[in-house]
Amino acid sequence: MTMKNGSSNVVRQRIDVDAITRARLKGQKPVTIWLTGLSAAGKSSIANALEVALVERGRHTYLLDGDNVRMGLCRDLGFSDTDREENIRRIAELGRLFVDAGLIVITAFISPFRADRELARTIIGDDAFIEVFVDTPLDECERRDPKGLYGKARAGLIKNFTGIDSAYEAPLNPDIRLETLGRSLPEVVSQILDYLDHQIVFE
Repeated sequence: MTMKNGSSNVVRQRIDVDAITRARLKGQKPVTIWLTGLSAAGKSSIANALEVALVERGRHTYLLDGDNVRMGLCRDLGFSDTDREENIRRIAELGRLFVDAGLIVITAFISPFRADRELARTIIGDDAFIEVFVDTPLDECERRDPKGLYGKARAGLIKNFTGIDSAYEAPLNPDIRLETLGRSLPEVVSQILDYLDHQIVFE
């Protein structure tokens, strides 16, 4: 099959080892657990703790964190709406490959726009995409502000900052809604694990 990517010389290569075989070797159903929410909502902390919990269960995982990815794969991108869209597209393509490899992928990205998250779901596959809304109110995120970003955005030192001068479109029907106020990190992680157990992610 010829791919439309600017070159008629690119042809998909046949690979004999398929996704089912890779997943069977790992004894798990590969999925992407897509954490979305405002800056300082707790996405990275939750993602890290979730991966630790899954590894303790003997699961094969990989964590993609927003800041870390922007230091490498997406370091050429800024924070305009167009660049944010491309950032999410790249992460979704990477997530698709990791799912194909049989891994449980955890992503922690603001991913502010519904259309971009739907694109990610389409790329990765609806049956392998779990949208997790880290539902922390803006005023609480600003109170935490561990990187001092909200203060800089309020002072006009950072442009296109989500929640201040750039919109965040909360998920309308997330697979999991994590309300973080008044809850401990273990409690929040347990909610995700319970969902995975009931959805028979683990075989």
